[in-house]
Amino acid sequence: MKIWMSGFGDEISPVFEEQLAVLKDLGIGAIELRSIAHRNLLEFTDAELVPVQEALRQQGMIVSALGSPIGKSSLEEPEPVFWARFVRAVDICQRLQTRYLRVFSFYVPDDEKSASFPHVRTRFEKMVAYAANQNIVLLHENEKGIYGDTPERCLELLRSLDDSHLRLTFDPANFIQVGCKAYPNAFDLLSSYISYIHVKDAQSSDGKVTVAGSGDAQWPQMMEALERQGFEGYFSLEPHLGPRSGPGGKEAGFRRAYAAFRSLLST
Repeated sequence: MKIWMSGFGDEISPVFEEQLAVLKDLGIGAIELRSIAHRNLLEFTDAELVPVQEALRQQGMIVSALGSPIGKSSLEEPEPVFWARFVRAVDICQRLQTRYLRVFSFYVPDDEKSASFPHVRTRFEKMVAYAANQNIVLLHENEKGIYGDTPERCLELLRSLDDSHLRLTFDPANFIQVGCKAYPNAFDLLSSYISYIHVKDAQSSDGKVTVAGSGDAQWPQMMEALERQGFEGYFSLEPHLGPRSGPGGKEAGFRRAYAAFRSLLST
């Protein structure tokens, strides 16, 4: 198994310099960029990205992925509006020199999910074609409420397109929060598509997010399976130890999540 560590810096602090400093102190050489100063990176102008690029260069830090909110929207969002944001996200990836762009498969009511698949697939087909042309890999993250919130629907989408420019960010805690077993069920179904893993856990009883190894994701067994399969990719810390199991655990929470994950690596 060959792995690289990363993490959502905005879970440490809204201040970019503090995000980088803590990651560097922990020996983590990559960051999954989502927001700075409470602003999503998609809101940044080209000029505003310049100091971000310079800070990364000065700290010797790379961007593992752009943690964008692309696809965290309704399918009813007008196509031109969605497409402009998607193209901008790809452009920012290129400016930040990362190949990976996190995406979601749109919020769809539960009783409309089966009927919505053709629409979801059509959008993704266009997205993947554009990404491939720009040498960008889309990482679909499983998330509560979107089309791909269950392992079966994630597989349906990934298999239907069968393209190396569409891979999976596997989030075990998010699977638990929709009533699925992250391991072995979701993992076994999707392991051939996993390129990136979000490091967090959750309790199946109430969905509360915990550090890796303290919930019901069966992290030790999952790590053993990844080792057997020769996994190569990023583990990105997304502690979500703040209020209502969201961001907000700050530096102390991030360090606690890192320590928990390191203990898994050492066993």
